[in-house]
Amino acid sequence: MLLVLYSLHIYLELEIGLMLVKALVFISLGCNLEPHFNEPYLATSLQDFWGRRWNLMVTAILRPAVYDPVKRIAESKMSSDLDRFLAVLATFLVSGAFHELIFFYITHEMPTGEVTWFFVLHGVAVKKRTFMRRWKMSQMVSRPLTVGFVVLTTGWLFFPPLIRSGTFEKLPNEVLLFVDFVKHKLFNFGS
Repeated sequence: MLLVLYSLHIYLELEIGLMLVKALVFISLGCNLEPHFNEPYLATSLQDFWGRRWNLMVTAILRPAVYDPVKRIAESKMSSDLDRFLAVLATFLVSGAFHELIFFYITHEMPTGEVTWFFVLHGVAVKKRTFMRRWKMSQMVSRPLTVGFVVLTTGWLFFPPLIRSGTFEKLPNEVLLFVDFVKHKLFNFGS
């Protein structure tokens, strides 16, 4: 249950935080930012989750920066299935390395590689049909399996560095301190 709550917490924290940034950008600059998520809890496959529903801005950055160049280089040397697999794996590996760096800055603890393994595992799972036949199943089955796989592997490999460092306990306190700071500045602005 705690694992599901952590996953929900991360999703809501990102969704609300990015929605606030989007609103501030719209108010201050008058331009509208693209959505960051597209109902990831409705994903019917890992391809759907990572490619069309979760962290769309990062997907839009990694595709031309990592996936396309690796695929272009690999396609001259191997079959189309393997070049796509290599491009996906490289993309997830880069994402894992960047997340390790982000976690290092958040926790101030040396990376353990767990987060990178999370992304490598998901990269392999995304391209599973390179090695296996594609199964057809109803969305009533594929949605809970997809979200369940993401939540379970998140708890197994993604969250442990954050849990060990006490980040989940520190974060609410820091948010409350920030809210108090902003309230203090707003109410004492004219004084």
